Amino acid sequence: MPFSAVTGHRPVLDLLSRAVARQTLPPSLVFAGPEGVGKRLVAIALAQALNCDRVSPVTSPDPTGAASLDACGTCVPCTRIARGVHADVLVIEPGDSGTIKVDQVREAIDRAAYRPFEGRRRVVIVEEADALVIEAQNALLKTLEEPPPASVFVLVTARPDVLLPTVRSRCQRLRFGPLAAAEVAAVLVRDHEFAEADARAAAAASGGSIGRALAEDAGEALEAREAAARLLQTASSSSDVRRRLDGAKAFAGAGADREDLSRRLLAMSSLLRDLGLLSTRAGPAGVDALANADLEPQLHALLRHYDAARTLEAFAAVDRALEALDRNASPKIVADWVALHV
Repeated sequence: MPFSAVTGHRPVLDLLSRAVARQTLPPSLVFAGPEGVGKRLVAIALAQALNCDRVSPVTSPDPTGAASLDACGTCVPCTRIARGVHADVLVIEPGDSGTIKVDQVREAIDRAAYRPFEGRRRVVIVEEADALVIEAQNALLKTLEEPPPASVFVLVTARPDVLLPTVRSRCQRLRFGPLAAAEVAAVLVRDHEFAEADARAAAAASGGSIGRALAEDAGEALEAREAAARLLQTASSSSDVRRRLDGAKAFAGAGADREDLSRRLLAMSSLLRDLGLLSTRAGPAGVDALANADLEPQLHALLRHYDAARTLEAFAAVDRALEALDRNASPKIVADWVALHV
């Protein structure tokens, strides 16, 4: 998958593309960011850019006109890298124990000491690098500080602070943020055959992580979004406390399950974000950015009651509710409180 096919993370991708073109890529990198946002895909795309037989220049958004390069994604090296069978692209992953042992690291270091066998650059990708045992991290130190001239090491992790300070200090860190809900939904439809409504619902509860969206049950995600929309409709049409608390009961669901309520709160947060966009960016540009574009008519109906100020207050209330849920507050109390403050 070349850089151009990766969803999101454009600043990081542009930076890597320019570094490959200028031959200024740091030999030791940490890709840090939430789980399931595409860090490993970018590491694979980097390996392809370094070894592609038909690497091509890319029109750069950089105002200085800095050169950048991308892989073709279709030549023999690119396809071998994508399939995980390229001799010079090594992926180290946790074993059955859930850790990465020192022997795995020493084997990769030994292979990296030799010239690439079939490509221009050898790339060692350490997936879930926070699973490296202390001995394995110590074994990496000298190599990270003085890597072999034709090798690049990429440590991929959602928990960079677990790595030893001596490891972190020897690597250039690139930060990956969560994807926009619309980007997550697009990937679910394009690559995983989700229906549009299911993709939008799963993306709304994903926190910007494709991995989390894939782990969600599509039916549960859709139900969560519908429950969130119903509570917003109830709150928008009535200030009666009893009616709102009745709405809270339906919103919390049977048994007031903590995980279900968290999913519904995340869905509500996504709907409120869309309301904020519609209230401040009227017109096609605002609509294109909606995470729940398939619910645009319902969102416009809610806009009669949710101006920018109320939307912001409701968004903050949902955020506080999620924090309270994380601190083990009663799901029923959290649902009641949200119903009275959105």
